[in-house]
Amino acid sequence: MRPVRQSPVSRKPLNPPFQSLDLKAPGDSIQLRLREVTQLFNSLDPSPFNEQDLDHDAEEFIVSWARELSHRAKLRLVLHVEKALAGAYADSSVGDAVRHYFSYRASINRLELRQLFKQGRLSLLIGVCFLFSCLSLSNLIHSREGGGPLEDIVRESLTIAGWVAMWRPMEVYLYDWWPLKRRGGLLGRLSRMRVEVRAPAAVP
Repeated sequence: MRPVRQSPVSRKPLNPPFQSLDLKAPGDSIQLRLREVTQLFNSLDPSPFNEQDLDHDAEEFIVSWARELSHRAKLRLVLHVEKALAGAYADSSVGDAVRHYFSYRASINRLELRQLFKQGRLSLLIGVCFLFSCLSLSNLIHSREGGGPLEDIVRESLTIAGWVAMWRPMEVYLYDWWPLKRRGGLLGRLSRMRVEVRAPAAVP
């Protein structure tokens, strides 16, 4: 067994109980070692087991590792658990709970993306109206005869202000949606990944 390694993204030592393993696993595998499988989930979440949130540190570790893998790879999560599984924590139920959580996170991501585009449409409407008003007022000032330097400054200022108002919708449609789109794709892949639990057999 090779020594415990660091997270592939943060390169910072992981706090127990979450540790990465490198056990000659395929390149599409995410390896995680736990003392017991319950540490994978948020202990404060009162929801049924198969609907519980993942522990925040565990989620970030899994997402960070998956982000560095090929986007064409079919992901696999291998959990190395020191203690035997007990109660409702069967291999299949753990996998279902993990996939359910990432499916939920993917749905939240889609909602955030829709909200961003809604905000972008509203910003675009406001920006276009403001730009039209500024340009109309600038042309009105320009049509007046005998305009001096002050009027030229006002006209140029109105034109600049109108185009500056278009900055926010342009930022939304050109840049802001890409990170959400990429994260949504990653969460979707995680919601379909295979989960394998390697734990000692329970003592009868």
